[in-house]
Order: sequence, then C-alpha cells, then structure tokens
Amino acid sequence: MPDKGFQERTEPATPKKREEARKKGQVAKSRELSSISVLAAGVAYLFFCGAEDFRRLGHVLKTTFAEIPAVASNNVGLMDFLNNIIIDFIVFTMPIMLVLMISAILFNALQTGFLFSVEALTPKASKIDPIAGFQRIFSKRSLVELAKSILKLLIVGWAAASTLQAAFHRLLPLVDQEASQIATVLGEEGMNILVKCCWIVLILAVLDFFYQKWEHEENLKMTKQEIRDEHKQTEGDPLVKSRIRSIQREMARRRMMEEIPKADVVITNPTHLAVALRYDPARKPAPVVVAKGAEKLAARIKEVAREHSVPLVENRPLAQNLYNLEIGQEIPSETYQAVAEILAYVYGLKGKGPREAGKG
Repeated sequence: MPDKGFQERTEPATPKKREEARKKGQVAKSRELSSISVLAAGVAYLFFCGAEDFRRLGHVLKTTFAEIPAVASNNVGLMDFLNNIIIDFIVFTMPIMLVLMISAILFNALQTGFLFSVEALTPKASKIDPIAGFQRIFSKRSLVELAKSILKLLIVGWAAASTLQAAFHRLLPLVDQEASQIATVLGEEGMNILVKCCWIVLILAVLDFFYQKWEHEENLKMTKQEIRDEHKQTEGDPLVKSRIRSIQREMARRRMMEEIPKADVVITNPTHLAVALRYDPARKPAPVVVAKGAEKLAARIKEVAREHSVPLVENRPLAQNLYNLEIGQEIPSETYQAVAEILAYVYGLKGKGPREAGKG
C-alpha cells in the first residue's frame, strides 16, 4: 500500500505558484539561446564592420609603436602614453561591446520578459555547502548539461573540421603568398566556419529552449494536497467560509424580520410561501418586497405578521410570482393590478390611504 504522506507531482502549477517561482528568478530560459544570440551578433558585426575595424586597429597599432621612441627619450610622458592606449582600446571595442550587450539583453528579455529578481542574487548557505555542492555536481540536471556540452562540442568541432577540409585547397598555396593575401583567405574561411557553427548552435539552442521549458514545467508541478493547501490560503478555509456565509444569512434574515412589522401586507401560498410587501409612494413608485420565505421561514414571517397586525392575504399565483423577486426589488408591471386590488382591500380594512399606511 503506498505511503499516504507521499504524493506524486502530477498537477500543473497554479498561477500563484508560477508567480512565486518567477519572483525567485526561476523561469524557463536557455543559456544556449543567449550564447548563440551573442555569437551571431558578433559575427554579423564583423561581417559588416570588420574590415573597417581592422583598418582602425592597424592605424592604432602603427601610431602606438611610432610613439615608443618618444616615450623612451622622455619626450612623451609614460602615463600619457598609457592613457592614450587605454582610450584607443575603449573607442575601438565600444561598438562591438554595445552590440553584444544589446543582443544578450534582448534575447534574454524575449525568453523571460522583463525580470529583476533580488532573491536570485541573495547569498545562501546552501550554495557553499560542500555536500549540497557535491549533490548538484552529480545531479540529473548536471549530467544532462554535461551531455549537452559534449554533444555541442562534437557537433561544432565536426562543423569546423569539415569546413577546413573543404577549404584545404585554398590553404596550401598560402605558404607562398603575402601577408595581406593570407589574412584575407584566413578571414574568409574563419567567417565561413563561424557562420556554419552559428547555424548548428542555433538549432541546438532552439531544441534546448524547448527542453528547458519542459523541465521548468515538470519542476513546477504540484501535488493535489499542495493545490488544496494553496486554495485554503488564497480563498480561505471552506469551513470558515461556510461559517461566515451562515452568519451573513442569519444577519440578513434578522434585518428582513425587522422589516415585516413595517409591511402593508403578506401574500401567502397559503402554507408554503410568504411574501411581505410595502408600498411607500414617497420612496418607490411601486410596492417593494421587504421579506420572503418558504416552508419554515414562511411560517415565521406569517407569525411575525400576526404579532404586528399585518394582514395576510392568500393568492397562490401571485405569491409564487413575487417569491422569485429579490429583497428590496419592486414588483413587476404585470402584477400591478393584482397587488393594487389587494392593497386597496388592506387599506380599506385599516381605514388608511397609501401614504398613511406607509407611515403607519
């Protein structure tokens, strides 16, 4: 017999569970997709701007080496020389760094939306626990990540090797070529390798993204007991809610009973239903239902009506029709004639008009 204390996580995560996980930074995200976005952005930048950047780099290097004799002879200060090198390096690398940064931010946002989680950055003792770390190293997730890394390395290595093999006929003659020609051929073949690797890694990244989504959903799954507990926390204990509704009904019933002495008439079924009406032309253009009930509650309404000398009139069809109305609701137009006849009869018994009856 299975242990009652153990339940399998078979239920999809609730919106509350998903929101809590998101606040903790637990979202479905593929690092491979972020990596390929950065790599692809870098390749695209080199394709369109690489030649100009290399010319600028050559000019910076030429200028730098030309200033070395001046530094050696103290004609140029060493700190000024180093500052110039740092500034030139920043200016040279800033465009590609911006492209890579924007690409990384954009693709992460496309995967997870805008997310900033402080809890994910909070230091935890479990992260430096050697036993917990050992368990993470040999966990199922770590083994899967290792297998993915090995597979990616093999596939990318094969792509690079096959590209070089296909270009071997261009590489052999380079031993007799000038430096500019060698750089051109190596640049072209290097770009071919990068593009081919990008396509392969992109396919792997898309597959990894769907795997991460599936794994994330599996980790978020809940047991039936967890869903019941969450429902109690968000909606309240059913027993408590039932008690509150019972109290609310009792309070409404008391207010309704307090209105019966002010009613003009109680229309009965005669035994099963009772509906109390009040007509106050100064407040409402038509009579209003101030109390209604069936069975025992109907008997109680009639009892209170007798105690306060409120007339009881038997009219089965009218009682059934009025019983469907809500407390405080005016009677429908199709019942005006029948109710008017009853009120006229009641006012005749009391010797009052509608205004006087309403005040009485």
